[in-house]
Amino acid sequence: MEIGFNVASKGSLATLENVVKMAQTGEDMGFDIVGVSDHVVVPKTIDSMYPYSDTGEFAERFGASSASGQYMDQLTTLSYIASITSRIRLLTSVMVLPYRSPVLTAKMLSTIDVLSQGRLIVGCGIGWMKEEFEALGVPPYEERGAVADEYLKVFKELWTNENPSYEGKYCSFSDITFAPRPVQTPHPPLWIGGESPPALRRAAALGDAWFPICSNPRFPVGTIAQLAGYMERVRDNARKIDRDPDTMDFAYSVNWNNDLEAQIVNGERRILTGTPGQIVEDIKKLEDMGVRHLMLNLQEDTIDKAMAKMYRCAHNIRSLL
Repeated sequence: MEIGFNVASKGSLATLENVVKMAQTGEDMGFDIVGVSDHVVVPKTIDSMYPYSDTGEFAERFGASSASGQYMDQLTTLSYIASITSRIRLLTSVMVLPYRSPVLTAKMLSTIDVLSQGRLIVGCGIGWMKEEFEALGVPPYEERGAVADEYLKVFKELWTNENPSYEGKYCSFSDITFAPRPVQTPHPPLWIGGESPPALRRAAALGDAWFPICSNPRFPVGTIAQLAGYMERVRDNARKIDRDPDTMDFAYSVNWNNDLEAQIVNGERRILTGTPGQIVEDIKKLEDMGVRHLMLNLQEDTIDKAMAKMYRCAHNIRSLL
């Protein structure tokens, strides 16, 4: 099992010193993946419902915690982390596909893969904040699923074809040279985020892995049984398009606090909460199901607390695996 974490990229914790400290310390401790989240601008008023909360309240906390507008650019930050690390893999967790033009994005991602010597993982999704779509002047929020599908196809065309061309609704090009292409072949892994039926179909059709978050109340994958059921749906989607389901990879993101106190919901312990032994037992069950990559929430309101959680995870959990 590969285990990773996100560096802080918004608010007061998003500083050069903190990014360096978390990324380098995480690599030294043996973590496998470092991720960076994605927002470009912070709307002052957010009416969109955050999908990973029962009430959508995260929208309010998002605005309050980033009132200054501070949010580091995802791809620039990953490129910097590549330069100060040597082993840890670099994850866009996740990149909102419609936010950037696909040809330019493909070039930036390819360059990061080259400069990091093949350490990039492209986690991607369709986004949830309509206000940010409008501020960026990108294709309509309501069309974000179709946009994402087309952009993924554009990435693959540019990364794998010596004479790339594409004719689509949102992007068209021909008679171009695209170089450098990624170090990884055929291209950096594409991890498809989202838990809705279209996301499950997108993962099977266009992704190398499905990458859900544990806490979507509409499409719950917060228990071993729930996750197993959804993983089987992804595999079924692969079979429907004549793709071998064994070629599917699976990652999993836990965005609640995976700490030393069990969290009980409806009489059931939340996955990856409780004692180190309970958390390790959960991780082993995930491995048995086919999950090979696990992103943990190590974020806190101060860098000292975040580092303490990183140490606990490394010494109390990883040591038992």
